[in-house]
Amino acid sequence: MKDALHPVWLICKRELRDQLRDWRILSPLIILTVGFPFLMNAVAYEAVRFANQYGGNLIVDRLVPFSVLIIGFFPLTISLLGALESFVGEKERGTIEPLLATPLSDWQLYLGKLLVGVITPLISSLLAIGIYLVVVSRQNVDMPDPTVFAQLILLTIAHAVLMVSAAIVFSVQSTSVKAANLMASFIVVPVALLMQGESALLFWGNNQVLWLAVVAVLIMAGLLVRLGLAHFQREYLLGREIDVLNIRWMARTFWYYFKGDTHSFWDWYRNSVGGTLRKLGKPIILLVVLAVLGGGIAYVWAVGNLQGYLDSAKPEQMAEIQKQLIRMGDFSDVSQELTAPYLFVHNIEATLLIGFFGLFSFGVLGVILYLINTTVIGLLLGLFKLMGYAPVPLALAGILPHGIFEVPALLLSCAVILQGGLVLVTPQAGRTVGEVLIEALADWARIIVGLVIPLLIVAAYIESNITPQLLLAAMNAIK
Repeated sequence: MKDALHPVWLICKRELRDQLRDWRILSPLIILTVGFPFLMNAVAYEAVRFANQYGGNLIVDRLVPFSVLIIGFFPLTISLLGALESFVGEKERGTIEPLLATPLSDWQLYLGKLLVGVITPLISSLLAIGIYLVVVSRQNVDMPDPTVFAQLILLTIAHAVLMVSAAIVFSVQSTSVKAANLMASFIVVPVALLMQGESALLFWGNNQVLWLAVVAVLIMAGLLVRLGLAHFQREYLLGREIDVLNIRWMARTFWYYFKGDTHSFWDWYRNSVGGTLRKLGKPIILLVVLAVLGGGIAYVWAVGNLQGYLDSAKPEQMAEIQKQLIRMGDFSDVSQELTAPYLFVHNIEATLLIGFFGLFSFGVLGVILYLINTTVIGLLLGLFKLMGYAPVPLALAGILPHGIFEVPALLLSCAVILQGGLVLVTPQAGRTVGEVLIEALADWARIIVGLVIPLLIVAAYIESNITPQLLLAAMNAIK
């Protein structure tokens, strides 16, 4: 193992020496590392002073972890330049041929470039965070719990691996440095949106939920590294000279995978849709297990922790809650809103949201959105139990009638996205990332059109016309 990793270290030293000579990367990196912590501290102080002046009462302690997260992010954006030029830059400079002619394996070349691309910005981010913490420690501010710092460090490491590995994938797939740099927005913007969600969790102050975000980002970073290793081929670097956006080829390829080798609708439904469904066996089993665990944990947590909140409520508030729960089966006030078309569109939007976030995260964010739905069901059933209602009859009346169609549709839409992510990170000789991605999109569209949409149509009709009456009868029976 040591002999196999020695060439990786040689590539790292070579790349690190080149980066330390490039003032275009070093200058902004040093400025951000040394100067940005002081700027962030001054901006946070002025924001707190201004808000408190008008009764905002901002919690300064919550701004410290938020500032640490932001400070660790900005040096990474500058260091993307080196990662984006890692392969395509050498190709333009004419130094890629000697490198590829070395007796190094593909994974050694890729890992050497990746390590030096991660180490440099990570050291800069950690130094900037250290400077900021030294500055803040001299002020009258309570420092966050060490667990929060551990989460922030792990998030910073995961962001570095995530962004640099994505940049190297773009560098391998691009034919010019200009094209690779133009793709930087597809790295910075998604990670910035991801950090907005993480910042909300920091201000919320729920460390347990933040651990889930840490695990999710680490998984995405690992899968992106696996994607680069799976599709890196040195022959591919030398074989491409120009990028062409061939819309016709993309459309033909998508239609070929979507239609399959079929000649009729029923043949397509039996062979193409059925073939895709058979590939989803393992993802479906995994999602079912996660749903049961998530819903069960949420139910147990609600029963064990929400009683204190209910006990602290005033008697009139409890009476009003019970009154609303008993009358929740009466949908007369919203009868025109909860129509079958409205419910169908709402469910389709949720399905597309899972597909969108799952597409850019190898299915990880799609699984999280799926688990949020199952977790909410467990929380509601636990709340019903604490309020004195039997949760099983309410679940049978309010969830099961349309849930036997809606839940499988949600499960299938998430499973096919997860399967697509697994296919992307699986080595496939002779196929490009784009071709594999188009096939994954065709599988997703085949499941959505063939199974998910019909199931959601039936679920919307039942939820609009049958579930309210069953739920009303169940609520009246337990008054």
